[in-house]
Amino acid sequence: MGGIGKTALAIEAAHRACSQGWFPGGTLFVDLRGYDENPVTADQAVLALLDALGVRGPDLPTTPTGQYDAYRTALDGRQGRVLLVLDNASDSGQFLPLLPGTGRHRVLITSRDRPDSLPVRLIDLEALSPDDSAALITRALHDADERDGRAAREPDALRELATLCGHLPLSLQIAAAMLRRRRHRTIASLVSEIEKAGGPTAVLDKSTRGTDLYGRSLALSPVLDTSYRRLPPDQARLLRLLALAPGVETGTEAVAALTGLDSEGALDLLEDLAVTHLVTAVPTEGGVRWRLHDLVRAYGATMVAGNADWTEDGEAARERVLAFYHRWADAAAVRLRWLPGMPEPERFASRSEALAWLDGERAGLVAAAGWAEQERYADMAVALAECLTEYLAPRRYFDDWITVSHAARKAAQSRGDHRAEAIAWNALGFALRKTGHVTEAIEAHSRARDLFQAAGNRHNEAEAQDNLGSALGKAGRVTEAIEAHSRARDLFQAAGNRRDEAITWNNLGLTLREAGRVDEAIEAHSRARLLHQTVGDRRREALTWTNLGLSLREVGRLEEAIAACDKALEIHRESENWYGVGQAFRGLALAHESACRPADARDHWLQAADAYDRADATTEAAQARTRAQELMG
Repeated sequence: MGGIGKTALAIEAAHRACSQGWFPGGTLFVDLRGYDENPVTADQAVLALLDALGVRGPDLPTTPTGQYDAYRTALDGRQGRVLLVLDNASDSGQFLPLLPGTGRHRVLITSRDRPDSLPVRLIDLEALSPDDSAALITRALHDADERDGRAAREPDALRELATLCGHLPLSLQIAAAMLRRRRHRTIASLVSEIEKAGGPTAVLDKSTRGTDLYGRSLALSPVLDTSYRRLPPDQARLLRLLALAPGVETGTEAVAALTGLDSEGALDLLEDLAVTHLVTAVPTEGGVRWRLHDLVRAYGATMVAGNADWTEDGEAARERVLAFYHRWADAAAVRLRWLPGMPEPERFASRSEALAWLDGERAGLVAAAGWAEQERYADMAVALAECLTEYLAPRRYFDDWITVSHAARKAAQSRGDHRAEAIAWNALGFALRKTGHVTEAIEAHSRARDLFQAAGNRHNEAEAQDNLGSALGKAGRVTEAIEAHSRARDLFQAAGNRRDEAITWNNLGLTLREAGRVDEAIEAHSRARLLHQTVGDRRREALTWTNLGLSLREVGRLEEAIAACDKALEIHRESENWYGVGQAFRGLALAHESACRPADARDHWLQAADAYDRADATTEAAQARTRAQELMG
């Protein structure tokens, strides 16, 4: 893309190659100015090349044909190999007539557009790494004043500035120039200014403009403007709408929803736009996703905001992609809840298919659910947040769940939708409990319970009561916890809801074990297991087997405990629930420790750690490895 440092890299490469004797015939350089209002034509460029080769005055042919012949003759007559650098080409017509026509010489071309139709070697340049970005600014400050120690004193601010600049060399150079000019101010002050402005473009472009080493203006917007203006209308619209997409990377289906096109039409446009390097294709296991550079995203959003028609088009696009996400997140949630005898959901034939789609779209789903705070999207975004509960909980993405639930709660509260507000409070409480915020979790579940009670919604009231019991148990208030679980169990029993009754029996068992009433806990887990088996809920049956095994270990029934955890392990492996696998191995390790079999225990702790790693449960993995290490002594 523009500003990535193509010219600087090409010239540096040319200098190094010449210093090593690769091109004894010399180097020729032409700036084709392909993205200016009046690009240099091949006919104009050949005159400059002939002059550099010493063909001028009376020796210069008067016709273009004669000039090209003279150019190739002069190249053929060079004693050594020549490097020809054709910089900033926007169209193959600018450089094709200038190719030497022989394999002896070499040509290096820079362009924002990838010439896929030509048999040339292509080297795509990406933004710099965070370390290289910081080094660029640091070197720029030291080159101007070796006493400038701001980079060393403010490493965090330096990295934040590089991130805000999108690690784009042009914006980094502009930021460095601003820091040199305001040499008595901190790097943090520039970071703060950019953050207050909502992005770097406005701040960097208002600086006193200079030029780089190659005479190019140090300004960001003109680079983006020239690339955008060259786009056909359909590609320009795609770029604007992509700038509004939720998440950093977007799948082709979601782009199709944004644009209102079918997937094939969207893919064709995306591939055309990728040729201009304004969008980047990111290969994934499931196909290709599409990413805009942060500065291009900000530019596109600014374009939309400045035009009423484009704003309406953008808002309609967001509604379409939100509907797309809700439709398939709902279908995925139905698959994740599915039990034998239920209707088959659309699209996803298995739990693993549903999880794979949700994993791929996770960032976009969470960002789209955050649109709930905007009135136009509130209803659909709140509904999306409810669907995501079935995914974020078992995947243990609790921070995302908190973000989604907060947005849904605020939106529902502002609209007076008490049912949606209660559901959001209940989900928020669960996520808060899992992240250690137990007091806030108790408050959230209590609010949910009260709202459901006021609405006469006994089913959801029971769910909130059960979750409240788990939060109270986590806080050590076991008597209140047992009462809450028992109340939830009674409500589910009265409604004949065996699936949720089983969940509540399992949670009650956990609290009873915490209270030291282990025999009652074993009875509760046994009831839960039988009910899960009755309704065919294999995933939750596995969770109950693990908890039953832990309770059996407490009373010394070690072989039964091992058998229970082995059963849990078998089922969790079937569904690739790696956190559940880790928990089952943990239960086995504890049982083998109690049976005075340290080698077996250590082996199971290590297997637990590996499973936790696969579930991104880093804390549990570290704890398991620590315990395995302790058993070596």
